[in-house]
Amino acid sequence: MNKIVLFVAVYFLSFYALGQSPKENSRRSSINLKYGAHRLGKREDLDMKRWRAYGFGQFIHWGLYAIPGGEWKGKEYNGAAEWIRSWEGMPKSDYDSLYLKFNPVNFSPDSWAKMARKMGARYITFTTKHHDGFCLWPSKFSDYTISKTPYQKDIVKAVVDAYTREGIDVILYFSVMDWHHPGWRYELKTTEDSVAFEGFKQFTRNQLLELLQNYPKIKGFWFDGTWDKSWVRQARFADELEKEMRKVHPGLIIGSRFRADENGARHFDSNGDLMGDYEQGWERVLPNKIEDVHGNDWDAIMTVPENQWGYNKFWKGHLKTAFELIEMTAKSVSLGGNFVLNFGPQADGTIRVEEQKLAGEIGEWMEQNKEAIYDCEYAGLEKQDWGYFTKKRGSEKIYMIVCNVPLSRNLRIKLPEGKGFKNVRLISRPGQLLNSEKLNAKEYFIQLPQMEVKSPIVVEMELISKQNEGSFEKAKI
Repeated sequence: MNKIVLFVAVYFLSFYALGQSPKENSRRSSINLKYGAHRLGKREDLDMKRWRAYGFGQFIHWGLYAIPGGEWKGKEYNGAAEWIRSWEGMPKSDYDSLYLKFNPVNFSPDSWAKMARKMGARYITFTTKHHDGFCLWPSKFSDYTISKTPYQKDIVKAVVDAYTREGIDVILYFSVMDWHHPGWRYELKTTEDSVAFEGFKQFTRNQLLELLQNYPKIKGFWFDGTWDKSWVRQARFADELEKEMRKVHPGLIIGSRFRADENGARHFDSNGDLMGDYEQGWERVLPNKIEDVHGNDWDAIMTVPENQWGYNKFWKGHLKTAFELIEMTAKSVSLGGNFVLNFGPQADGTIRVEEQKLAGEIGEWMEQNKEAIYDCEYAGLEKQDWGYFTKKRGSEKIYMIVCNVPLSRNLRIKLPEGKGFKNVRLISRPGQLLNSEKLNAKEYFIQLPQMEVKSPIVVEMELISKQNEGSFEKAKI
């Protein structure tokens, strides 16, 4: 019996040391992996806590692909604009010479950063190099860079400095896939392919370490273009490179796309454990319930049209409204993630009018309601049809982000056993307390006043112990 008690004590202490519960670890099986996940559970250092508290961010896709803008010689490309080089209607030689025309004379990084701050973005993910291989910084390891264009100036530095001045953290996007490099291969079929790819691997390492050296203020990397069979086979190399980058830049935040394990599993290793610091799998789609994210950190990146990242002249189909994007932000934060909205600047460096308008509308809402987004997390309450709950970290403060106001103006909520609430008010009317009605032991109605609704509204409250239920504060509206 004493042996059993000792075993149980050691078991739970081991999970405590890792900062997680047995339930969080229940997905891990017994497969012995050398290049799988190196940590179970979430990072709890200050850098990762800061990332986790962002709530809302901006993504910018910008490069040579902004020049054709989804069109070449009168023919329209139906794919995402930044993939136009892969289109048969775009001669490779024509695309590869676009750098000779890249001269964004109207590029104003300070204007970009100020727009992002007013929109409410807490961080930006910026493309240093997309799949075409063109570098927006003057890399020493390539001739295909901004320094060879008419513009010549270091765009990455300009972005990092401008956003940092505005208090916005910077994550650098980097595509491992590189169509321009002679050593890149989609698949390694021959000895010659393998030899060429070894050179490409060292090139990739050199560029990543160069970015860390050039821009020490950055907070992390957002990797892309890592699904090629050639890169998936580089588990050992990628694992060692990740460790090297973390040593050079302690606290560096790296998403789940960077590497595969020795069995070719990506994002999650062969045991089902997250590789990297947060999941990058939510692209143009959001989870629907907390179980979908498996207790991991995550962010979702979203486009305004269905699938256009870089600048495209032809925005077609449904274009998301500010209301929709605010709701997506609320949903993301309610499930413990960050929401990141993409922008695709034009070739001259200006941001299209439609995107500026959206940024302004989102910013107006964020200015009033940001406390329901920043430093908030999953509230642990059952979702209702009117919208989403978020919870301020380290407190009992709950926010109800109401996207669908019932005709009755009654918002149903269900509370955990032993919990009540107090100080219920609209963020927009902090001086007025809202009435509530008890339906049963766990359910209540929160009664909204008559009001015009043009965007999601936010109700705040504090959870309290049930024995204080009689002290609920009410006010006639």
